[in-house]
Amino acid sequence: MPSVSLADIERIVQAALMRHGAGAFAAAEVARAVARAEATGNRICGLYYLESYCAQLKTGRVQGDVVPAVTAMRPAVIHVDALMGFAQPAFAYGLAPALDAARQYGVATLAVGHAHTCTSLGYFTEQIAQAGLIGLGMTNASPIVAPPGGKTRMIGTNPIAFSVPDGDGGLAMQFDQSTTTVALGKITMAKAAGEKIPLGWALDAEGKPTTDPEAALAGSLVSMGGYKGWGFGLMAELLVAGMTGGVLSRDVKPLKAPEGPPHDLGQYYILIDPSASDVFRDRLASLAEMVGQDEGGRLPGQHRIIADPADVDAAAWAQAQELAATE
Repeated sequence: MPSVSLADIERIVQAALMRHGAGAFAAAEVARAVARAEATGNRICGLYYLESYCAQLKTGRVQGDVVPAVTAMRPAVIHVDALMGFAQPAFAYGLAPALDAARQYGVATLAVGHAHTCTSLGYFTEQIAQAGLIGLGMTNASPIVAPPGGKTRMIGTNPIAFSVPDGDGGLAMQFDQSTTTVALGKITMAKAAGEKIPLGWALDAEGKPTTDPEAALAGSLVSMGGYKGWGFGLMAELLVAGMTGGVLSRDVKPLKAPEGPPHDLGQYYILIDPSASDVFRDRLASLAEMVGQDEGGRLPGQHRIIADPADVDAAAWAQAQELAATE
């Protein structure tokens, strides 16, 4: 497994994207997200996605050279039209005005509509927290989840991410999780590796539990905690599609398919200024101390390691170099 610097990952990914039709700014923003995913061991959202990005740039499923359009629907309601382009540059365009609005009014929302998949949602809420604000984000995806007791796919894995600043430019807490028991990418990776999946991850087309990833991909994923996870998935679905202008999951075609209509997805963020409360910092410190009393206890995201260089999959790195036409 080769060890590669984050700068080299960014350079190769940006070159690959630009070679396939992306503009320099969009390619740089996507490359930064890919490198960050590899640095945190999130291979599903890292180099693994690059071939799909490049293929969809060539077919037009994603527009790589558009300039996102930012509007303020109300003073603390920021909207970005990604124009069927990548989510990463669209978020970058909307972040500064959303931060300004949240600092002025205490709370603001940032809606990114008509975008490509954002892959790692926590990558975006982390940027909000690094700017000193609390970030809550959600998105939807292609339909793969049936309601508890059913077998008809209705919503996506619909992840939710939450990031809390530590006051020093870092994170005190972060979680980024799908509203299903497991992310779809883990099923596809298990299939590619010829491995079975644990019971409880998915159902087959008849609604029966399965350990076969191929049967799972033909069936549906299980909501985490049954009805509880289903409820959070529906909440994300409604806010994302309803507040951004993106489509419902039922209308999203498979995300990695090289051809087809644009993803037309939305991402919805709530930004909260913790300085609006005189006791937030004290409560955060007390909570962290309480959780840490047990050996191994920690807030989610604490003590996370950002590797640079990062150990990357050899085949994925070789493919990235080939896509960039670089030795």
